[in-house]
This record gives sequence, C-alpha cells and structure tokens, in this order.
Amino acid sequence: MTATTVDATTLTGSRSRRPDAGTLTVYAYVYAVLVFLVLPSLIIIPMSFSPKGYLEFPPSGFTLHWYMEYFQDRRWQAATILSFQIAFLTVAATLLIGTPVAYAIVRGRLLAKPLFNMLLMGPIIVPHIAIAVGLYLFLQPLGLLGSIFGFVIAHTILALPFFVFTVASALSQIDHELELAAMSCGANRPRAFFEVTVPLILPSMMSGSLFAFIISFDEPTISFFISSIRDRTLPRRMFENIEHSLTPELPAIATLLTVLSILLFAGMVLIGRWDRARRQSANEQ
Repeated sequence: MTATTVDATTLTGSRSRRPDAGTLTVYAYVYAVLVFLVLPSLIIIPMSFSPKGYLEFPPSGFTLHWYMEYFQDRRWQAATILSFQIAFLTVAATLLIGTPVAYAIVRGRLLAKPLFNMLLMGPIIVPHIAIAVGLYLFLQPLGLLGSIFGFVIAHTILALPFFVFTVASALSQIDHELELAAMSCGANRPRAFFEVTVPLILPSMMSGSLFAFIISFDEPTISFFISSIRDRTLPRRMFENIEHSLTPELPAIATLLTVLSILLFAGMVLIGRWDRARRQSANEQ
C-alpha cells in the first residue's frame, strides 16, 4: 500500500513538474522559427480579400473579386492548366525513371556509387539559375523551348533526386531475400519486383510523386527561361504580374497555391500513417 502511494505521488510529481529554463528556451526558439516561416503566408491571405486595386495590409474591406478575376481570366486559366499538365507528366516521368534508379542504387553494384550519388544530387546543390541557363542552351537547338516536353525534361531533372532518395530509403529497409524467395518459387526478377517489392515501397513512391508534383508545379526560375511567349506556366505569369500590375489578384493566387500545398502535405501525412498502420498490421499477423 505504501509503495503504491509512493509511486502515485512520484508519478503525480513528475507530471506536475514544470520544464526548466533550457527547455523553455528551446520551445521559444522553435515557435519563433515557425512564426517566422508562417507569417508571410498569414499576411498574404488577408491581402487577397482587399477591395482596393493595390496591395494593402490590413485590408480596408472584404471581397472575393480578385478570386473571381483569376477564375474568369483565360490567360491565368491557360497557365494553370499548363502547369497541371506539366506536373502530372513530370510525376509520370519521375516514376518511370526514378524507380529503376533507386533500385539500382540499393540493390545493384554500381561502380563509383558515391560519385553517382553526388551527381544525382546535382540539381539540389547547383543553383537553379545555372541549371536554367544550361537547359536553355540544350533545349533551344532542339526546338523544345516552350513545349510541354521541354518543361517535363527540365522539371524531371529537378524532381528526380527527391524521388530517388525517398524510394531508396524505403528499399534499404526491405529484406532482399523476399525477392529471392519469390524467384525461388518460379517468378522472374521483374515479376518478383512488381509483386513483392513494389507493394512494400508503394507509400514511399506515392510520397516521392507528391514531392515531384510540388517541385514541378511551383518551379519559377527554370520555367522563366524555357517558356515561350505563348505558353507560360503559372509561376511565370505570376512573375509578370509582379512586374506589370501588382494587384491583390497575385495574393489570391498565392493563397490558392498555399491551400494546394497544404492539401498535398496532408496527403503525405496520411500516406505515412497508412504505411505505419499497414506495417503494424503485418507485424501482428
């Protein structure tokens, strides 16, 4: 009885114990960083509802006029549709190219694998302006500037490292003997991969695909270089709006893009939870 009382008292004391000064400092620093990152978006959102024809904060009123302007403007809609087309095709190209590359990195015996990984990280390390100039010089003689195919090539180069390393991380946690067991039962290597390995890495492939979509849809620098006069992506048109007519229409579009990014991030979180629940269920069985 006494031991139980002591344990209860100790537990209550540990629960009521206040964090020390060091812990509070860390918490304050973390929340300050979060506020610093989120504050620009929080300012943009109310500006998109301003009734004035120029940017103001706080807004003097409330209107949905600028959202209606965006949805009714054919140029904005054409740029948005083009960005969606490029993003979906980039996801498809990243899946087709990135999955074998990730498999080769983890399962294969590549010569100079560290050098290969370093080159693969090039689009992350090299400034996008340098990549944009190189892609312009590469695509211009081929007549691909402003074409969907040219955009997909450029955006796939940017998205590939994120997809490959995401899938490679999942592959490294899967026992290679599972494929060998399937092959010993009569399956060839491609069938063993698609029927055994792919279901296990599917959540990571989905997360990598969402990364590829976001990178393609929001990419401004390279799109600015390889766009044509007629075919321009949404980020390119947003830059032109900043230069020529800075109205609350731009914050309205930025707000919509923020909502889209939040939805995609929520999708990643749900995929992660689904993967953990699936693995837990498999372990229990």
